[in-house]
Amino acid sequence: MKKKSTIKEWIKAISFAFVTIVLFRIFCFEAFTIPSASMEKSLLTGDYIIVSKLSYGPRIPNTPLSFPFAHQRLPFTENTNSYLDWIKLPYMRLFGGPDIERNDVVVFNYPMEDDRPVDQQTYYIKRCVAISGDTLEVRDGQVYINGHYSDEPEKLQFNYRVLADADTLNSDSISSMGITEGGKMRNKGEYWFTLNMENVEKIKKLQHVANVTPLIEKKGSYSDYMFPENEHFLWNVDFFGPIYIPKAGDSVKLTIDSLPLYQRIISVYEKNELKTSHDSIFINGKLSTHYTFKMNYFFMMGDNRHNSADSRFWGFVPEDHVVGKTVLVLMSIDKGDGGSHIRSDRWFKSVR
Repeated sequence: MKKKSTIKEWIKAISFAFVTIVLFRIFCFEAFTIPSASMEKSLLTGDYIIVSKLSYGPRIPNTPLSFPFAHQRLPFTENTNSYLDWIKLPYMRLFGGPDIERNDVVVFNYPMEDDRPVDQQTYYIKRCVAISGDTLEVRDGQVYINGHYSDEPEKLQFNYRVLADADTLNSDSISSMGITEGGKMRNKGEYWFTLNMENVEKIKKLQHVANVTPLIEKKGSYSDYMFPENEHFLWNVDFFGPIYIPKAGDSVKLTIDSLPLYQRIISVYEKNELKTSHDSIFINGKLSTHYTFKMNYFFMMGDNRHNSADSRFWGFVPEDHVVGKTVLVLMSIDKGDGGSHIRSDRWFKSVR
């Protein structure tokens, strides 16, 4: 009897601890790993970050029937979902909506995975450069909000063209700067590197370097893979907008030409029936010349401006996709060059 009682107590304690950890992860804080270079040099590949869900109000899971500590797929399987969609809860958030500030580093669900519930879509991390109600424009790769310069240059990286009067730059000097992206271009003595402001100045001082210039696309050149993928908007990664970021309760005028900007919001995120006929727009069967937004939206960009798949490519992030605010680098491990190296200088580093 005593053994049975002891076992029961252990089971109760373990169960309580397990439930506490699960609830803490869902509603308070969660750890993530940075898998790509899109946020360098603010966040590095191999950083282990802590994300606060309390900062924007904890989100109630859309799929409550899911396997704990697994996302999308069950462990050790390739095609078995880690969740059941028998029960789907509507978007709800404790303590109100997400009060995101400009330049917050935000984790969110990638909004283009329509075949999955929102909370099971892939996690992305970017910097929120524009909040709902803003008008954003990118000029020469720099962000302007409501007509005013809004970037923090020391946090950004761009691709640069480096001209040298020798065919080989000092690779040890390049590596010592932490430069991980780049290489030779077509012409002799011509290179490209992804650099922040500090490294631009260091590269200029290297022996044999003659010139360092940013690789900026021309204004008016059209990249057909940029949001909204429409020839009425001749935008590219360095010249984008102006574009209005929708705010709940605000209304925009709709025309056949402007519809591509907000078509996905109307039909996918806010679940209306949208049809067009000639120059007329019908929403839920009614002729519509304006649309009033139900949710707030945000515009996300990576700090590694020329190496980031972000809102410039796929548009707005709805508020129901927002997971939390990145607050801390818990630890950091560099797994490049076939080995692992601990970046001790990044441990317990706050994120801003």
